[in-house]
Parts: sequence; structure tokens; C-alpha cells
Amino acid sequence: MLDIKWIRENPDAFNTALKNRGLDEKASSLIALDEERRTAIQSVQEMQTRRNLLAKKIGEIKRTGGDAEALMEEAGLLRDKLPQEEEALKALEEKLTNTLALLPNVPASDVPLGITENDNVEVRKWGEKPAFSFTPKQHFDIGESLGLMNFEEGAKMSGARFVVLKGDLARLERALSAFMLDVHTREYGYVEVSPPYLVRTQAMYGAGQLPKFEEDAFATTNGYWLIPTAEVPLTNLVAEEIVESAKLPLRFVAYTPCFRSEAGSAGKDTRGMIRLHQFNKVELVSVTTPMESETEHQRMLSAAQSILERLNIHYRTVVLCTGDMGLCSRKTYDIEVWLPGQNTYREISSCSNFGDYAARRMNARFRDADKKIHLAHTLNGSGLAVGRTLVAVLENYQQEDGTVLIPDVLRPYMGGETHIKAPPLVISAKAGIQGNI
Repeated sequence: MLDIKWIRENPDAFNTALKNRGLDEKASSLIALDEERRTAIQSVQEMQTRRNLLAKKIGEIKRTGGDAEALMEEAGLLRDKLPQEEEALKALEEKLTNTLALLPNVPASDVPLGITENDNVEVRKWGEKPAFSFTPKQHFDIGESLGLMNFEEGAKMSGARFVVLKGDLARLERALSAFMLDVHTREYGYVEVSPPYLVRTQAMYGAGQLPKFEEDAFATTNGYWLIPTAEVPLTNLVAEEIVESAKLPLRFVAYTPCFRSEAGSAGKDTRGMIRLHQFNKVELVSVTTPMESETEHQRMLSAAQSILERLNIHYRTVVLCTGDMGLCSRKTYDIEVWLPGQNTYREISSCSNFGDYAARRMNARFRDADKKIHLAHTLNGSGLAVGRTLVAVLENYQQEDGTVLIPDVLRPYMGGETHIKAPPLVISAKAGIQGNI
């Protein structure tokens, strides 16, 4: 979250930043609330000091046999009033914290101004769009024709926005995740982590998911949350910690399922694997110093882009404008992959620099060479969304005969196979022909 001290000292910069993000929050209201809180803190501290002094004086008078009745009466009044003042202070602190928790991060100075995704700026384009001698299909038509992608079976057991992958498509998803993990750990130095998929409220709050995105998250009945991304547990590895600067940057990578209710996406991408309630993702997280934060951001972006380049799939990278960034981000790059079946680009990764926004929420700090303690900077990015990468492979490598060519880099993970084909029919002695696996 934002620092109220910074807001007090830079009200115009705060107002401009939020205006650029499409909000009209004014620094004056926050500063007034903070002044009320600070006045209450001073009042409570003075009352606590007076209470302690009275207790000391009353004790001294009683030891000498004097009359402490007047002081005891004052002490009694303080004893009744102080809890009320402390409760009022607690309410003010909670109000300020809750208000700050809903405010977005201040955009970096080089983020383009804009309101919607139409104002995002393309900064890179790699590869060429594939040429087909036939009309390319969308991934769900390819997968269903192969008999290896089934949305009806997913809906039967779980409802809409779930899918069942089988055979070589399930294997392809596993191959993609293994390939991504190998690249990020062996070539980019990320440490592979297998984190919990259930986290407590404080972990979701620290990563900026709560309270803003509560509607998009799944909660259990006993106080846990299913992770919407591995960013949550990976970033929380440094919550309430002080890391020596010599150990930075810390780089983590995890392959996990992700769970999102997609509360605000009614009617969007209702067919296919683009927007599911459960999907798999390889997530990158870095923890570093403010001085190295931008360099680390570029490095993370390169790691994510390299996956598509090795798969030889055309993509473009855009830097998001001020109005299109996520709540916690001070700067975000989206990698958009070309999907010929849809004849459009679709987001496959977001790489974001949070600055100290999340670190302040989770109290993640580092100690510099002079033994001074500072808030760390945290960054995260998809490296990549595995399901959407599978979609991209199906659409870009589809063949006219309905098969799918397997990219060269994935063949070692697919047992040397070169194509994904419809499996042969399975014969059951009990029920006869059962159909494709």
C-alpha cells in the first residue's frame, strides 16, 4: 500500500497519480484523517503518561501516610476514559489502513498516460504470423476434434469454465510446464518452489489480493483461500523478514494450479480455455532493492518472452498505460501471443514491478551494507500461463489433417513424438467400442 507520510509530503503528486489512474481520490481527505489519527495518538499517549505518573505519586503518598484521594479520583476518571480513547484510536487507524489498502500504486514516471487498453503502447514484436493454406481453427475445435479436450465432462462434475484434458493434450500441458521450469531454473537462476495452494487471509492481503479482489477469489469455510496465482505464496516467503542485501535479488519460480471465480467476466470467453476457474501457471517472483528493481523487471520480462521465442510463436509486448494497470503495479508489461484461430493477440503473461507497495503490506525488508533497513521491492510475472500456451501451440501448429505439430523444444518431453493425433478407438469386452480415449 501507499505510505501516508509520502502522501502528506507530496499531495499534488498523489492527486496527479490517482487522476492518471482514473480515480478522483484527494490527498486532503486522507491527510485530514491522518491528522485526526495523529491527534488521537498524542492524546492517548498523554493520558497513558499521566496515568503512570499518578500511579507513582499515589504510591509515594500512601507510603508516607498522606491523603491521595484527589489523585485517586483523577486516576479513576482516566481509568474509565482511556479505554474509550484507545478504542477510538484503533477505529481511526483501521479506517486509514483500510482506505490506503484500496488505493492503487503510483505509476512509474515512464508509464504512458491513458485510460483503457487502447492506450497501451507496443514496445516489441517478435516472429511472424504463421501462414495457412486452410482456414485455421480455434483451439477448442482442434482439441475436441482430437477427442482429447472435453468441456462437457468438466461441466458435469464442476460446472462451467472447467475442462478435462486427456492423452497427449494432458501430456503436452505437463511438457510445457516442465520445459518452462527448466528454462527459468537452469538459464535464469530462479529457485523452484513447491508452495501451498491454500493460504491465510494475511498472505492474500500482503500480496494485494485482499480486500480489492475478494470477489474473484475462492475461500474455504475454515478461513483459507485458494491461491489465484503462485505470486501469493512466493511473495509471502519474505513476509515479516529482513533479508541481507548481499542475498538479493531472490528469484523464485513455481508451477501451480490457480483458482479464480472470474466474477467480472460474465459473457467473456465462455468457450475454450482462455478464462477458466482453474488453470495452471508457471509464476516468476523476484525480491530486490529499489536500485535494482527496474533492471530485474527487464530481466524477468526477457525470461518470459524467451519461452515463446523457443516455441517459435509470434508475440508482441506492450507496456500498460496508467489506467489499465493492476492495483499493486507501478509498471506492467503484457506479453500478447498471436492466436490465428481467433485472428487476434491474447495476453499470455503480465510482468509487473510493485515497487515497495506489497512489501509495505507484508513488512518485507532488507538490510543494506550500512546496516540500515529499507522496504524491499517485489516483482512478479507469468512465465507463462500454461493453459494459454497450450492454446497457442494448438492454434499456431495445427495441420490441415487435424493433427498438431509438436514444437521441436517440446519433443524430448513428449517421448520424441512429432505430432498430436486422435488416439485409436478403444475396444471394451464388456461394452464394445467406447470411442477415443
